[in-house]
Order: sequence, then structure tokens, then C-alpha cells
Amino acid sequence: MRDVFTWALVASTIRLATPLILAALGGLFSERSGVINIALEGKMLAGAFTAAAVTYAADVRFGMGNASPWVGLFAGMLAGLFIAAIYAYSCIKFKADQVVSGAAINILMLGIPGFLSGALFLSSGSTPQLPKDHLLPQSPYVIAIAIAILVTVIWYVLYKTPFGLRLRAVGEKPEAADAAGVSVSQMRYWGVLLAGVLAGIGGAYLSIGQSSLFTRNMTAGRGFIALAALIFGKWRPVQTLLACLLFGFTEAVSIQMQGAVKLPSGENIPVQFIHMVPYVLTIVVLAGFIGSSRPPRALGIPYQKEK
Repeated sequence: MRDVFTWALVASTIRLATPLILAALGGLFSERSGVINIALEGKMLAGAFTAAAVTYAADVRFGMGNASPWVGLFAGMLAGLFIAAIYAYSCIKFKADQVVSGAAINILMLGIPGFLSGALFLSSGSTPQLPKDHLLPQSPYVIAIAIAILVTVIWYVLYKTPFGLRLRAVGEKPEAADAAGVSVSQMRYWGVLLAGVLAGIGGAYLSIGQSSLFTRNMTAGRGFIALAALIFGKWRPVQTLLACLLFGFTEAVSIQMQGAVKLPSGENIPVQFIHMVPYVLTIVVLAGFIGSSRPPRALGIPYQKEK
């Protein structure tokens, strides 16, 4: 077990938790405003594919070199924003069922990237490989500082600014917020769009940070794990951060365990069982905490302004 618990494990935990943190903190804005964010997975997939495709085009087609991953990151953010705008419009304007709409976007984004990849790169399974020196920086120290700053800013915005007060108000008592002159629809649009931006960045981090290309369904359920972390963190920024780090830690441990931990017979533990660890933890967390975590009172309930 000494081969598993090392300093490298800490760095791996930070790297693996980063996309979860970004997606979960994005979901925090959306769900605090009263809109369920089942579509986090789809937004991450949109960000991941767009970032990889644009980074490749910026590097190979336009010769932008080291600037290409930053262009790709911005494009991934815009892709998440675009998908979020569609989701917000359907749920807020037309009051569509939020769970069904989110599931539809997730299913849609399982197929569209493969179709576009086949059309653009003649390979529906993945985008072209990117040079290692044209990827986002992977220093765990820089990432940790950036995450700490992000969580601090989000905490301050939610609890110390008029915007945060209004956002939380429309998720708890939209009728009272409306009576006080707050536009419920506008605040919910802001919440969902911010979620799209952060989830898009999280997806971009997967394809041009952790990896060097986009592969079909590369998020592998991370959007749902981020949603579980949000519930586990009781819809609060710091607690959500800690929950994401826990999930990142279990994934890092499962990777380190491959070949390092053996059965009493001396054989290696089957890789399939090791890969199950993060998902089993997700089920355990949801089963144990979803009842004790109180969501925003108006979560999932479309608001109809009284005339």
C-alpha cells in the first residue's frame, strides 16, 4: 500500500478533481437559482470536443503555437455557454421538464461530437492528437491556487453580493423575490449560463489538459459525479469543493492501485473492479446523503409569474 499513498497521489487528486470542481461549482449557480442541472455531462462533452477541435485547428491550420490551447479553452467555454443557453431557454421560457430536457441534451451530446469529428477529421472515435507542449499547463500548485481563488470568489459572490442574494432568493422563494422586484427568469438565466461556462471549461480541461485529444464520451459520467458532489456538499461552495476532492481522491487511488495492490493469492486485482471505485462511492454518497441534504426549496419548479 506504500506504493499507493504517495505525494504523487496528492497531485493526481488535484488534477482529477479539477473538472469535477468546475462542473459542480457551475451546477451550484444553476441549482441555487432553482434549475436542476442534469445537463452538466452534456455541457462538459461540448466543451471537451470544441476545445480539442479548435486547439488543433489553431495549432495546425493557423500556426498559433503555444497560444492554441488558450484559444481552445475559450472555445470550450463558449460551447458550454451555447448548450446552457438552449437548456435555459427550454426550461425557463417554455417551462419544459428540467430532468427530461437535461437528459435529452446529455444524449444529444453523446452523438454530435462523434458526428462532427467524423466530418472534420475523418474519425468519429477521436480528434487528432495534440502536441504535448500545446496543452494547458498541469502544475498541481498552479491548479490548487486557481481553484482556491475560484471557490473564494464564488463564495463571496453568493453570500456577500446583491447578485448572490437574488440568485439564492429565486431558488428558495421565487414569489417573494418577484414581489421585491427581482426578475426570477433573468436570475435563473444567469445561473444556468454560468453553469454552462464553468462546465465547458471543465470539459476543455479534460481534452486539452488531462488528455491531448477528445475521445467519444470521454467525460465518462463526470457530470453526474459533479452533481453528486454538489448534493453531498449541500449546495455550498466549500463543502462542494471538499466533496469533489474526495471523488478525485478515490479516482486517483483507483489508478494508483492498478498493479500495486494484489489479492491474497498474489494476483492483481482485476482492473474492472478498480475502475468501479469512484462510481460505487457516488452511489453510496447519494444513497446516504440525498435525504439529509436540503435542496433549494424551488429547485426544479418552473415559475409562473402571477398576472
